[in-house]
Amino acid sequence: MCGLCGEVRFDGGPADVASIARMMQTLEPRGPDAAGAIVQTNAALGHRRLKIIDLSDRSQQPMIDPDLGLTVSFNGCIYNYRELRQELQTLGYRFFSDGDTEVLLKAWHAWGQEAPKRFNGMFAFAIVERDSGRLVLGRDRLGIKPLYYAETESGIRFASALPALIAAGASSEIDPVALHYYMTFHAVVPPPRTILAGVRKLPPATVAIFEADGDRRDHVYWSLSYDRSKADLEADADRWEAEVHANLDAAVRRRMIADVPVGVLLSGGVDSSLIVALLAGAGQRHLKTFSIGFESANGERGDEFTYSDIVARHFDTEHHQIFVRSRRLIDALPKTVLAMSEPMVSYDNVGFFLLSEEVSKHVKVVQSGQGADEIFGGYHWYPPLMDSNDPAADYARVFFDRDHEEYGEAVNDRLVTKDHSTAFVMEHFAMPGADRAVDKALRIDSTVMLVDDPVKRVDNMTMAWGLEARVPFLDHELVELAARIPPEHKLRNGGKGVLKDVARKMVPEAVIDRPKGYFPVPALKHIQGPYLDIVRDLLTSRRARERGLFKPEYVARLIDEPTENFTPLRGSKLWQVALLEFWLQEHGI
Repeated sequence: MCGLCGEVRFDGGPADVASIARMMQTLEPRGPDAAGAIVQTNAALGHRRLKIIDLSDRSQQPMIDPDLGLTVSFNGCIYNYRELRQELQTLGYRFFSDGDTEVLLKAWHAWGQEAPKRFNGMFAFAIVERDSGRLVLGRDRLGIKPLYYAETESGIRFASALPALIAAGASSEIDPVALHYYMTFHAVVPPPRTILAGVRKLPPATVAIFEADGDRRDHVYWSLSYDRSKADLEADADRWEAEVHANLDAAVRRRMIADVPVGVLLSGGVDSSLIVALLAGAGQRHLKTFSIGFESANGERGDEFTYSDIVARHFDTEHHQIFVRSRRLIDALPKTVLAMSEPMVSYDNVGFFLLSEEVSKHVKVVQSGQGADEIFGGYHWYPPLMDSNDPAADYARVFFDRDHEEYGEAVNDRLVTKDHSTAFVMEHFAMPGADRAVDKALRIDSTVMLVDDPVKRVDNMTMAWGLEARVPFLDHELVELAARIPPEHKLRNGGKGVLKDVARKMVPEAVIDRPKGYFPVPALKHIQGPYLDIVRDLLTSRRARERGLFKPEYVARLIDEPTENFTPLRGSKLWQVALLEFWLQEHGI
């Protein structure tokens, strides 16, 4: 896990080395172990390294293969790199390192744009071809690793984090379409947009190839289909349980590949508990596990230690329980917001941030349970969509934070155009490959919402402390299997039925049938006392007034009734508005 950046000019002029240096400085937390940069006339690549696989300098980046004429800067991990290395050796390729970076480089030379299909892992990469002058940008299937870019008058700059591009001078104008997504689509801004008009992000499962003159073509190498065979439709629960168990076990084992110890973020839910159970079953001993909790607020409990403790005791893990008092939570908020590549409204960002700080003192790699709800149908809005006659409208009713009418009440008129969020959902639901309404919802959540909410949150908050997070539930083979499972099997027993079937044979029952939980941070949901003071100061500040994103009367109403205005998903509308302003101010925009 690392941070990459670079610039390629299409006019033949020299790359801006100073911009590369500024981007690398911003990316330092992602890769505290080593740094490198390579300048080749019109192209420059930078890299910050977190040493996980092949700890030697042979895998230092950016990596050059002079015989092949390729230079790469890579972020992520290719879990099947050893198998690919053997295959490439049979094709005549010789290797000078023992890591996955060189495998990726030679795989591109051997198979070109089809190479990512062979990768099992999480990755974002930039490759410069010496002889053709091409720039290649690529991203993994589920968007686990980020890749942002900004077009300039003479070329393109790119980086693992949006703030790096701001440091390099990217335009910071607000994108009005992205603002609609942020305020309506539960703060999810689908690619290629970001909240800033001057910065874009490469969509998942995409390879973008820029010719020497700047001409661009995109190759989408993977898509997720919910089409099912006759055998899939007729399969019973036992078959699905066996297949999910085998695939999840393989996914968890793959993510133990490292030359450093690997721990687990243990929330006490069924997802992270399954990871611990599978690792214990594979013979892992003295496994380090970590959980976090906060002070209660407004009668809402701020921790789930009861359940994580059950799992830790059952599997005899080396468990670390982290309790955060309100004072520390307040102090951590600015740093948490600064760690966000894009404004992310979920309360548990600060939870992941503080948890990652503590975990990074013990291990450099952790496995995490993100993605199980989207992949296996764990959210409460899926059952009502089983028999929906108007899927897009029914999905919007339970998932959207506000309708277009309220959006017009909240946002400055100059930024209000059409109902972009509804249009996006309708267009996505109309795509082939998911005929049933609930499958349409599962697909948009797995390939769009998941990428730009939970997955981005985990990447940003862990990498703020040089911690690599691996997500076995997003192993693409497991995701493809889950898509083939009829929704009746997934939505059983309050959701994730087939996953709970697997868990019942290895995880304590009290954890499996508990109410659904998450990283609760009650103080940011029920905004009172010093939190309300922070929010009020942000939204009434001179910078907020001059920016003029929101109508003063709407902001005043939220401030006057901070515990009354919630979204359908029980998020604070006041926190959502304040978080955007918080993010803009922390990043100097």
